[in-house]
Amino acid sequence: MALAATVLTALLSAQGSGAAASDLIPILSDQVAEQKPIIEFESRPMVQALPAEDAEATDDADTDADSLQELVSQQSMPDDLSSEMRCLAGAIYFEARGETLEGQLAVGRVIVNRTTSGRFPKSYCGVVYQPSQFSFIRGRSMPSVRESSADWREAVAIAQIASEGEWKSPVRGALFFHAARVSPKWRLTRLARVDNHVFYR
Repeated sequence: MALAATVLTALLSAQGSGAAASDLIPILSDQVAEQKPIIEFESRPMVQALPAEDAEATDDADTDADSLQELVSQQSMPDDLSSEMRCLAGAIYFEARGETLEGQLAVGRVIVNRTTSGRFPKSYCGVVYQPSQFSFIRGRSMPSVRESSADWREAVAIAQIASEGEWKSPVRGALFFHAARVSPKWRLTRLARVDNHVFYR
């Protein structure tokens, strides 16, 4: 009797285990197959480009140039530079002269971004001459510029490109920067270092 009960229990257990295992395999496979589209769907927003901010809305403007260097060479030097463009070019000249074109453009874009942010003055000159913002400003004056120099012509070209948003900014949306040689304790989102400056928003 005990032997018969043991055999019967073993048969039922084996059959039950087999049924349970064979039933679970398709269920697990179906669950994995059903989860794949859900995972893909959830990941899409993470890889999509964020909507352009107002300050960078024209940052991806179409251009015939294949490089920033080529776009700079296509810019014409205006006979009469407006005071606003002179402020923007002057800031690029004094802050980033001698840096790469990308570094100069990043500095220029910060000034442009500030004018549209609602947190700073709405003009280039207002941003540049705002107290305690740029170390090259003394009182309400900018040092004199060697306007016959290649550096000035380059700064003017970069100012035109930054103002028109003709080339993608290397630090999209940046509103602040500091020289890389210093380490202020800013509670801001660090974007990147470009040449001699670190950029934040």
